[in-house]
This record gives sequence, C-alpha cells and structure tokens, in this order.
Amino acid sequence: MTSDQSNSPYRVLARKYRPSTFDELIGHEAMVKTLSNALEAGRLAHAFILTGTRGIGKTTTARIIARGLNCTGPDGNGGPTVTPCGVCQNCVAIAEDRHQDVLEMDAASRTGVDDIRELIDGVRYLPVAARFKIYIIDEVHMLSKNAFNALLKTLEEPPEHVKFIFATTEIRKIPVTVLSRCQRFDLKRVDGDALAAYFATIAQKEQAEIEGDALALIARAAEGSVRDGLSLLDQAIAHGDGTVTALQVRDMLGLADRTRILDLLGLLMEGNIKDALALLRNQYDSGADPVVIIQDLLELTHWLTSLKVTPEAANNIAMAGGEITRGEELAKKLSMPVLARTWQMLLKGLDEVSHAPMPLAAAEMVLVRLAYVSELPTPNDLARQIADNPKEGSVASATNDGSRPVSAPQGGPAMGHSGGRAAAVAISASPAPQQGTDPRGHLSLVARNDDLPEREPVKVELVPEKQPLQSMEDVVNLLTDRQDIKLKGEVLNFVRPVAFEHGMIEFSPAAGAAADLAARLGRRLREITGDQWDVRMTAQAEGTATVAEKRQSDKAAEIEAMEAHPMVQNIKSLFPNATIREIRHLGPSLDIMLPDDISGEDEIDDGDTFE
Repeated sequence: MTSDQSNSPYRVLARKYRPSTFDELIGHEAMVKTLSNALEAGRLAHAFILTGTRGIGKTTTARIIARGLNCTGPDGNGGPTVTPCGVCQNCVAIAEDRHQDVLEMDAASRTGVDDIRELIDGVRYLPVAARFKIYIIDEVHMLSKNAFNALLKTLEEPPEHVKFIFATTEIRKIPVTVLSRCQRFDLKRVDGDALAAYFATIAQKEQAEIEGDALALIARAAEGSVRDGLSLLDQAIAHGDGTVTALQVRDMLGLADRTRILDLLGLLMEGNIKDALALLRNQYDSGADPVVIIQDLLELTHWLTSLKVTPEAANNIAMAGGEITRGEELAKKLSMPVLARTWQMLLKGLDEVSHAPMPLAAAEMVLVRLAYVSELPTPNDLARQIADNPKEGSVASATNDGSRPVSAPQGGPAMGHSGGRAAAVAISASPAPQQGTDPRGHLSLVARNDDLPEREPVKVELVPEKQPLQSMEDVVNLLTDRQDIKLKGEVLNFVRPVAFEHGMIEFSPAAGAAADLAARLGRRLREITGDQWDVRMTAQAEGTATVAEKRQSDKAAEIEAMEAHPMVQNIKSLFPNATIREIRHLGPSLDIMLPDDISGEDEIDDGDTFE
C-alpha cells in the first residue's frame, strides 16, 4: 500500500464500486438492451422513470444514461452511446457530480411547486457544454400535487435539448398523467446467486478471504439490493479482519440464535410452557427484542410449512446442517393444520407484541396460548374421533400426514373454549329434521351437460304454488322476503296475536308498539298479497307470545332436548365447560325433476346452490 493510499480517506464499498457503465450493472439486462436499441435507432424518449426497491441502482442508472447521452468520445467527436468512454470532459464531470448541465434534485427535500418552477425556468436555456441538459429527480413521488401539475406541460412538450430522468421507490404514488408521459423501466431485485458472484469479485479486489457460504448469507440478507449487500460485505470484512467465515456472518446478521428458536418452538409444540418461558426470558436478558423473537418464530413456522410442501426448502443457507436435520424432524411431527394454526396465532401475536406497553409480557402471553393449544386436535380430528368412538371416555389418538399423536388435555380454561367449538362442529354434522315450512321459498339450480359443451347452461327456477298466510311466523317470513325490515322488526317484537285467520288479524300490542302499527301492517299485506286484510289492535284481550319470544323459547327447548343427546353427553364428559350456543338444521336431500328439454344425462354440479 502506497503512502498516498494510506493517507486518502476510506470510501465505503457501495461508493467505491459504483458502476460507471452499463456493462458494470448486474441484473438489468432488459433495460440495457432497450436503451441500446433506442440509441442505435435514434428513438430516444424525452423522459424516463426508473422504479424499484432501494439500492438496486436507480440513481446510478440515471447517471450512466446522462453520461451516455453527453459522451463525446476520447477524440471529442463521438455521439450518444450506451458505452460512455469515461475519459471525455463530459463523462469525467458527470462522474464527479460537477457538470453544470446535469442537474440532480432530491424531491424528498424539495417538494414544493416553487422548486419545480425554478427548474422549469431553466429548461428554456440551451446547455452550456453538453449535448443535452438533463434533470435527474430522485424520489420523485415525494413531490406535491401542485408540483406535479406545474411539471406536466413541460414534461409533455420539452425542448429538444432537455431530458428528464425520474427515480422512485413508490411508483403507485406518482400521478398517471406523469407516468403516461415517461418511458418506464422497472428495475428488479438482483438474484441471490448473481449477488454472491458479484460480491466474490469485490472481495477479491479488496484482498479479503470470504467463504462461499458467507457470501451466500450476505446475498440472502441483502434481499436483492446491491447497495445493502455491499454495506453488509463492508461490515463483514471489518468484522472478520480480512478473513470471513460463514459462522462470523451468521453471528453478525443475528442468525446465531436459530438453534434457540428451534428449541423454543419445540418446547411450545410439546406444551412445555415452563421451559419455553424460561428460554424466552433468557433470550430477553441477552438483549433480544420480544418482537424479533416472535418474528423469528414466524419465519421458522413458514420454513417448516415449506418443508412439508417442497422438500427443496431444506436448502436454506440461513440454517446450519444440524438445524436443517432438526427442522426436518420437527416438520414430520407437526401436521399442516397445526402449522397453519401456529402461523395464525403468531401473526396475531406479533401485532399484539408490537403495540403492547409491555412487549415481554405480551410475548409471554402469546407463548402461553401456543403451548395450551398445541396438544389440542383440530376440530375435524375431534369430530371424527367422537363419531368413531361415541361411547369411550377418552379421545383416541389421531395422526394426520405423518403428524404426532394428539390427545385432548384434561381441564384448563383454554380447553373448555376449544371443546365448545369442537362440540358445535360435531353437533352440526348430525342432520336434524327441518322445522316448519317457508311459504315464500323458491328453488333455483343450474344444470349443465359436460358432453354438450356447445349448449348454454340452463337455469331452472321452480316457484311453489302460492300458499295462504297461516300464522304470524308466515307474516314475518313474507316481510323478510320483501325486505321490509322496519315493519318486520315491529311485527317480530310488538305483535301478540289474539286471533288469526286469512284476511283478519287481531293482536294486542307489546310495550313500545307504534299506534299506527295495525294500519301500516294491513296496508302492506294488501299490497303484497292482493287480498283484503283487516288488521286490528286491541287492548281488551291478552295475546299470545310475540314471534321473537316464541323463537327464543323454541330455541331454549331445542337446546335442552339436545343436551340429552348421547353424543352431546359424551362431549360434555370430555369437556365439562362446553356449552351449546347454536343448533343448525341440515335440510333433507331433494329429488328434483328437470324439464323435458334437458337431457337425462345432465347432472347438478357440486358447486350449485339451493335457496
């Protein structure tokens, strides 16, 4: 190292190795080809917009374009080119950010309309030394609405000597009127293998020894950003003092605790909450953020799920060999429903921990929930076990796709809630007779013949014969069908029937009934049915229960009867805290005759609905 080099200030790798030509750019071949063809054909746009994530070369590309448009070649006679020489006066001045005709503006700090007016005022003047006057506006989405409007006319019809180059990370925030006037280039994230190869060449130039796995870890952490990757490479070289191993990089990136995260998830899936909380507290005392711990658990759950779907996910550079083996074993033990449930609980827990006044306490509560539900079977498994073993006093072990056996724990508040949900599923699976009929109902279906694709699907609508209203329940159903919500609510809650026959209703009002309820109900029934209706309100006689009261009492009686069902008794023996909150009736199957013009081979699709 020379004395000049030792005395010169250090330049970070992201600046030292910033590309100066399109050949040095990596991962943007499509854009380079488009610009090359445009320059060769003389079809160069007057405005470009470069979009993409941070650190992938938007501003660098804008400067290379500016150099290519103004390059004069080593002899001073060259024209616009995709390969600027780098030695002419224009190339050197642009590379050093001192060219008076290439103006770079940061829209994040100059967002107002006055800044744009100043820019527009300079557009009318010819360039001083360059071929084109070029305006580079970085983070252009930060401009105000008025600033964009002030720029529109100039952007649509700029002078021939002016070129605009915009760069942004938020393309959706830019008005469509601006986008339509620009040639757009989407700069993609750079592939991890390409990044690792690029970092290897940089390390070689810096005379640093770096393991291949270490470079792959840096490339993965960069997430497609060249600048982020070079910053991490700079840090790794300083961390390793010239020799960098994968273990050092894992420690630098915070990946060294993967084993402890695996231990934590394993304890949670075993229901060992005591050791899990101790491990969480140990990590917290070591400086780990509870939010980061939950995020690591989420990432691990996603990786285990990927292992069950695609075994190739085991080739995760962030995991060491022993950790991959442990992960594969854990993935085999856990079923897909359990992993999906764990993901959902962690995802909700992450939001809780992020906004909690005490993040550690919130993280501990998330782990407690995970540990207590880890041994519970999924609702489908529980329903199947109860159906298969209705008289046994315990739930049989079940496995699903190589998952570990699961059993229902005894006692515990969390178990009671889950048991109630599972009970509801099991009860719903048992069909019950439909209570009553609905005079307003109709049936619609679509029939299709797959053997006759040229025929249009035939929609059949069967409307039952008009039936007379026989009770206040029928009146409520009729008003519901006609979407007369207000009147339906009044009839439901305030009408106590005294006498009911076709054409005549007499009722006593419940507390809160409107004085004109009888008149409005009679008028509405005449409009709907076309028949004469005499609706009278009386205070002389006490009517029966309202429809709402009757429905409530019927529901209570039905639940009381269901409580004596053997299956429900079996469930309650397993889950003492389980309660029946709702009973759903599954209607009987319907035998439907189709019209004569539909082929007998036509079938009803599984997705067809019946109303």
